[in-house]
Amino acid sequence: MKKLKNKTLLLALAMLFVAPASAQQVLTLDECRSMALRHNKSMQMASVSRDKATFERKAAQSNYLPKVDFIGTYQFTSQKVSLLSDDQKENLGSLGTQVVGGVQQSVTQSGLPQAAQQMATQIIQANRDLAPLIQQGMAVADQYGKKFAALASQSLNTAGQKIVDALDTDTRNLGILSVMLTQPLYMGGKIRAYDKITHYAEELAGQKLRLEEQSLILDVDKAYWQVVSLVNKRKLAVGYRDMLQKIDQDVEKMIREGVATKSNELAVSVKLNEAEMTLMRIDDGLVLSRMLLAQTCGMPLDSVPQLADESLDVSVQPQQVDGETSEAMANRPELQQLDLATKMLREKVKIERSAFLPTAALTGGYLATYPSLSNGFETRFRGMWNVGVSLKVPVWHWGEGTNKVKAAKADVTLSALRYDEVKEKIQLQVKQSAFAVNEANRKLELTTKNLEKAEENLRVARLGFTEGLVTTTDMLAAQTAWLSAQSDKIDAQIDIRLTQAAYEKALGR
Repeated sequence: MKKLKNKTLLLALAMLFVAPASAQQVLTLDECRSMALRHNKSMQMASVSRDKATFERKAAQSNYLPKVDFIGTYQFTSQKVSLLSDDQKENLGSLGTQVVGGVQQSVTQSGLPQAAQQMATQIIQANRDLAPLIQQGMAVADQYGKKFAALASQSLNTAGQKIVDALDTDTRNLGILSVMLTQPLYMGGKIRAYDKITHYAEELAGQKLRLEEQSLILDVDKAYWQVVSLVNKRKLAVGYRDMLQKIDQDVEKMIREGVATKSNELAVSVKLNEAEMTLMRIDDGLVLSRMLLAQTCGMPLDSVPQLADESLDVSVQPQQVDGETSEAMANRPELQQLDLATKMLREKVKIERSAFLPTAALTGGYLATYPSLSNGFETRFRGMWNVGVSLKVPVWHWGEGTNKVKAAKADVTLSALRYDEVKEKIQLQVKQSAFAVNEANRKLELTTKNLEKAEENLRVARLGFTEGLVTTTDMLAAQTAWLSAQSDKIDAQIDIRLTQAAYEKALGR
């Protein structure tokens, strides 16, 4: 009864520890790639950069269309603009006084009053009876003349002051409202060149996103197969350790029976300790590799996903590749980026040249000012429509334009040379990747044959050790050879997958 209870408890504990593992999500390589593409920060930044390039392209296209701007300005100044000087204002304010006084002075200087007086005296002497009448008439004329002069002086002074007031500009509070429309007619080809540059920049951002995607997929593949490799090597290390433990137990029995020595036991113990150390290093590497895979895929760092290829049951399909570079030349995003960069630099040459070509634009708008400029500085807003054409023709800049164009053309040459250099390196990379794939295929064939021989050697060594015909040292050597062969086969299987992934990237797929 007690044994039954113990078995039930062990079964329950086993189910407790096994259930979470069975409930773990099993991730395939494609699923890891998809998760990485969705959550990787570098991919997100590349995607935002592509969106930015799209917005810049749309902004460049707006340069073909007319632009309308509104300008509103208010300004207060301590003094107002005066069209008349202080002396002119004073002269206009006393215009009547000056005019009447001048007339009176002219009349006096001309001798007209004395002549009139002499004529009146002669008339009185000839006609004594008219003396009272003439004297009375002269008194009345003198009285009305003075009144007329005063009235004329006052009227002219008032008129002059009105002119001064009319020319008074109340510009201490100045307001301007303007609506301006500008339509480029010819800008030396700058607008079209900038439009093409933004189109190329958008394509360039797309190629950068594609390159980032390919690099990320390769990183995911490396991290994925690294975990698979360490998982299988851990299984191998655990099996090797358990095997050594079994041999250690057998050697202890053989020592008790007198068919083995203490030296044999020490040799097995050393190998067992080495196996424990190897297992510990594999466990540490596996933890770090899982963390790297989790970080690349956007999962929590403490997550322990189970991978679909951990068992390595699916046999690898070796494939011979010829290293043809034509596909890489057409598909590699690095070459596409350099080609687009060269095109952008060619358009930059046009932009530099356009700065020294004639430019023309059509302008039109409405301008309103306070005080009004169209009705004698009237204190209200008044405006006017305007239409015009502006033309700018550069004449002489001491060779600045020519030198700038030559510098831009030098950038085009450098970009073309850089394209050729990268093209040669990509061709070399494709050849090297193809060589690595074919070498991994040969390595798998050799390690498979070597493992078959090691397994047969181990089987014979076990039989001989059981029968006492093989020494402990030979048995351990056979175990070590089998372990090395098994590990080499795992490495070869992983190498095939990694080299194939690197070759796919080298071709730009």
